Amino acid sequence: MERVWEAMGTQKKKLPIGIEDFEELRSEAFYYIDKTGLIRDLLQDWGKMNLFTRPRRFGKSLNMSMLDKFFSPDGDKRIFDGLEIAKETALCREYMGKYPVVSVSLKGIEARTYETAFQMAALMIKRAAANVQDLLDSAVLSEQDKKDYRRLLDYPMTEAVFCDSLRVLSELLRKHYGRKVILLIDEYDVPLAKAYENGYYDRMILLIHNLLGQALKTNSSLKFAVLTGCLRISKESMFTGLNNLRVLSVSDIEFAEYFGFTDQEVRVLLEYYGCSDHFDSIKKWYDGYQFGNTKVYCPWDVVCHLAKIRVDQTIPPQNYWINTSGNDAVKRFIRESANAAVKREIERLIAGEVITKEVYQELTYPEMYQTIDHIWSMRKIWQTTGWKRF
Repeated sequence: MERVWEAMGTQKKKLPIGIEDFEELRSEAFYYIDKTGLIRDLLQDWGKMNLFTRPRRFGKSLNMSMLDKFFSPDGDKRIFDGLEIAKETALCREYMGKYPVVSVSLKGIEARTYETAFQMAALMIKRAAANVQDLLDSAVLSEQDKKDYRRLLDYPMTEAVFCDSLRVLSELLRKHYGRKVILLIDEYDVPLAKAYENGYYDRMILLIHNLLGQALKTNSSLKFAVLTGCLRISKESMFTGLNNLRVLSVSDIEFAEYFGFTDQEVRVLLEYYGCSDHFDSIKKWYDGYQFGNTKVYCPWDVVCHLAKIRVDQTIPPQNYWINTSGNDAVKRFIRESANAAVKREIERLIAGEVITKEVYQELTYPEMYQTIDHIWSMRKIWQTTGWKRF
């Protein structure tokens, strides 16, 4: 893959604005900041069930696509040539292309009613099942197995079939390939946020709870699972019984450098495009985050601004992130707050000062609005305002 790019001579790689498919990014000559060390660390620092909570636009979906392309038997593995994981030859021999993968994203399940949201969720499962239609011709699956598989392709789908779908699909793939399955669930909490906004939270959390319970807790066909989201919903309401769930939040040291851009990565990126003179301003605007002990930049802001200054070096930095996601929760906190002390603290942050607050890492959406103090526990507030670390 690197040889193809070298043949392009002085032509620069394209900036990956909005690219979340790892194979597309690598095969279509986009610039890539190497995060494949995440694969090595996941395999060496083993966890059966892993939940990464990070803000939006920090590379969660791209990393999930990277994991999918690495483990899945499908696809051209040359997209990993020249990357960090390729140096781990023993791991690559054992794991690359050796495991069936079930990969789903819940980020598109946004609806005003539960009925519409469920239909969207059912179609998501149907698409995931349709990706492995070779199961219908499998010589090792029984007729009952194939009947169970066809239920996943049927539409409309019952709630019972939906809740058992990921477990059933995992079992069928394990039988077909003779290996346990890797399960990837991206943006698991998006349907819950929309459900709370539109008044059907209790029904949606029960649905997702049952889906995850069947897929993670009672799934003997599971090798390991990776989930991503913005918030960690409390174990009592969402992950009941999943005692081996490992939560890796923004406060944890492990895997901190794999979401967002580090200082050195931004320096190299700007140097590659001949924009090193803008490092100080980009650092001032977009180095406002700390994951574990690692200072990181918002990738979306950095890449979008770099695309601008490559054309016109006089363009000042701006908050590109704010136009990519809703700010309803933050607006609600500020609108409903009569707490003058909190407002003064917000003003101090905007002025560049530092405040210290206790952050609660396990909240349900209804709990979030019980007190104005929970405003500090909301991850999304970090991007919405462009405030520095606090």
